[in-house]
Amino acid sequence: MRQERLPKRQDTVERSELGDAFSELVVHVFRLEGMLSTAGDTLAGPTGQSSARWRVLAAVDDEPRSVAQIARAWNLARQSVQRVADLLEQDGLIVYEDNPAHRRAKLVRLTATGRRTLRRIQKAQRTWADAAGEQIGPTTLEAANAALARIIENLGR
Repeated sequence: MRQERLPKRQDTVERSELGDAFSELVVHVFRLEGMLSTAGDTLAGPTGQSSARWRVLAAVDDEPRSVAQIARAWNLARQSVQRVADLLEQDGLIVYEDNPAHRRAKLVRLTATGRRTLRRIQKAQRTWADAAGEQIGPTTLEAANAALARIIENLGR
């Protein structure tokens, strides 16, 4: 499959060849993020949820966390996570509980309904991921995972 190259703009400062390659990767990742978000909305949609709501539910699946901890884990703005968490609470999918480590930062915990909802989404995601993994193949997935992990590590410094 032929990869699309970014057109060079004449009115900008020239990047190095590696800068061009990295910029091309960023465009691909942005496109992929959009595709994954759409797929996530499709997978979560039958439960009345969205990708954003799914992320918050998944973030507290193992243990309660504060909104700030959820935001850091997903590299999101705390305020956006707070808005989603408040909506999830209104729908009875999460509850806020006291945080022994911080008086004002409540912990977000799944309710039984929230856990059932998350399991339904996860079941749909497993089927989708299995099919996508088969199509993409182990060699490509291993190389992509290794490359992305390295990029994330470098950018995180």
